[in-house]
Amino acid sequence: MAGGVERKHGMNRGYAIAICLMALSLTATPAHAVDATYEKPLLRLAEVLGAVHYLRNICGEDSDAWRTRMQELLAAEAPSQARREKLVASFNHGYRAFAGTYESCTAQALAAVERYMKEGALLSRDIAQRYGN
Repeated sequence: MAGGVERKHGMNRGYAIAICLMALSLTATPAHAVDATYEKPLLRLAEVLGAVHYLRNICGEDSDAWRTRMQELLAAEAPSQARREKLVASFNHGYRAFAGTYESCTAQALAAVERYMKEGALLSRDIAQRYGN
């Protein structure tokens, strides 16, 4: 199983880099703070980051890389306290949703990592294209 985990992480590295770069490029202007069409995908991206943070750690990645990406996203957004709380709650929801389901790395957990990495990359790209500076 460990070999499969390594192989899967290598395949996801491209998605990981795409998510990181796109999330960091989201230096939104304050006008976006009230734009619901911007807020919904951003909240989902925060949730995806939380899920990926949990899943990748149970599947062998021993780091806070995804939590760090979330912190970088918060720094780039510079949200109000209320928006910050919503974004953090979304991250935590993504993390806890999988913490309640998976206690160890399984084939299903690896498949979820793959799906969430793809979704995160798509969300990041979409947000950057629609709302990026």
